[in-house]
Amino acid sequence: MTTTEPSPAATARPSLRLARERFLSGCPLPGGVPEEVVAAWRRARFFGVPHDLKEPAVAPSRPAESALLGAARPVLDRIVPALDTDRSLLVLTDERLRVLWSAGNVPGLDPCPVLSEQEVGNNSAALALRTRRRAEVHGPEHFLDRWQDVSAVSVPLCAPENGRLLGTVTVASRLCPARSPHPQAALAEAAATAVETELRARAGRVERVLLDAYLRAGDDRAVAALDGRNRLISAAAQRLLTSEVLAALERTAVSAQHADGTDAQHADDTDPAASPEAVVSGLVELPEGAGCTARITPVRLDGTVVGVVAVLEPLDAAPLSVPGSPAPWVALTGSSVPWRHVVARAAELARSRKPLLLTGERGAGKSALARELLGPGPIQETDAARDAGLTQALPTWPADRPLLLRHAERLAQPGVAALNSLLDAHPDIRLLVTYTPGAPVGPCLQRLLDRLSARSVTLPPLRERAEDIRELLQALAPRPAPGQPPLTWTLDALRALERYPWPGNVAELAHVIRALAEHRRVSGPVRRAELPDAVREGPAARPLSPMEHAERAAILDALRRHGGNKARTAAALGIGRATLYRKLRGYRV
Repeated sequence: MTTTEPSPAATARPSLRLARERFLSGCPLPGGVPEEVVAAWRRARFFGVPHDLKEPAVAPSRPAESALLGAARPVLDRIVPALDTDRSLLVLTDERLRVLWSAGNVPGLDPCPVLSEQEVGNNSAALALRTRRRAEVHGPEHFLDRWQDVSAVSVPLCAPENGRLLGTVTVASRLCPARSPHPQAALAEAAATAVETELRARAGRVERVLLDAYLRAGDDRAVAALDGRNRLISAAAQRLLTSEVLAALERTAVSAQHADGTDAQHADDTDPAASPEAVVSGLVELPEGAGCTARITPVRLDGTVVGVVAVLEPLDAAPLSVPGSPAPWVALTGSSVPWRHVVARAAELARSRKPLLLTGERGAGKSALARELLGPGPIQETDAARDAGLTQALPTWPADRPLLLRHAERLAQPGVAALNSLLDAHPDIRLLVTYTPGAPVGPCLQRLLDRLSARSVTLPPLRERAEDIRELLQALAPRPAPGQPPLTWTLDALRALERYPWPGNVAELAHVIRALAEHRRVSGPVRRAELPDAVREGPAARPLSPMEHAERAAILDALRRHGGNKARTAAALGIGRATLYRKLRGYRV
């Protein structure tokens, strides 16, 4: 069940055209203009997008090799004959909304190299990526002049193994005379489903090849097989691996795949040292004090490197671990691609003395990351849940000290107004704001969010970076008492933890770990039977069809948007509460 919001332009195009003209000229808007459309126009103006833009100011380079493009190209090539290529345009983007592939033609609409809101303003691809569901944008809903007579529908593409957003499929055409849905919405849905099916099939092949390589290396040795998403680690390797060593191996696995995609194109066949095999084979450099060495071998599928196998050997002169060493800082723990990307982006933005907005679901780690970004110096921290009007924080805030404002969604109207006034007077203050979407947003708070959106980072939920759970288990576990072994986990328990969707994110995982550490009465690794019922049972036990996957994703998205309130979720989905509860039980949501 894929849901989409009805496009406001579908029922009010003439008034929206007039409203857009008045918005561009700075005149008051007529009544009845949808707030979400006005907010999109404001964001485009805030980003500095000119309405008469001919080409994006920045045309980002396309990746030399893309797993998404490799899987999608044969699927989309099969769909093109069903497309009215003289009046429609089919577009594939990646998660950064760079256009990877396009086919067809819309008279007067030249293909665009990037579809991010920061470059071209409101469009269906950016909206689909932000809302994680099918989105339509029609005519005057667009900010750009060049798209005033264009209707477009986009469907997000998600990784089959963890639900991470990979990109979008878009169908654009001349402005549709009929109301929503877009007449080619079904084609966009079918294309997205077919691409995700192909991704799922390819992911299964990679996992099988990686498992075969792992078993050939001998799982009785200290062996780890990795591809940046999947990990197979033997018991002997677990005793040697630290989070830093594991992160180094993950980086090597990802670099090996990139090297195979780029260097192989330029390697001299007569020079063995220039081949991808020579680039990624051999000893890998590990962090100082690792206590072991790692010799890696590439794993190939159809001639392409898809991962590496690392064989670890302990250093006799070095201890395997340092007793009493502190656990990794939780705010930065994680070696998954989405988490590394988010932390790097946040660190880059935090280097300048300008406001920064961290958004994400409850418990995703926004406050912890914010404190780490602000560094060890003195900061002033306030919680809008306790000081909604900022009457205590702002009057006592030293101008030379960073301010961390938590739970901006709980701000009262006076607090939002005070913060907006402060930013009007001092746009370069050192301010970090955390915000959890879900509750209705008033116009004053929306203005604040629009202002901060140009320098914002969205933290991925834990279910989208499940490969980080094993590192988080080590970082979140309380330090054992003297003479007691650290908390360890059976493979069955680890699999259950990685399959559970964690609606409470890292905060929920931390609660589970603390409860186990404090209350368990047995020794040895934590078994699956000791986990809480919901975690132990995991998600749906049976494989889901593509339609069921889409329906489950829509339910999870609606639950997130409505803060877990099942009554509001059922109303938004247009189903009864009893039906919603039945589906929740069936999908183990």
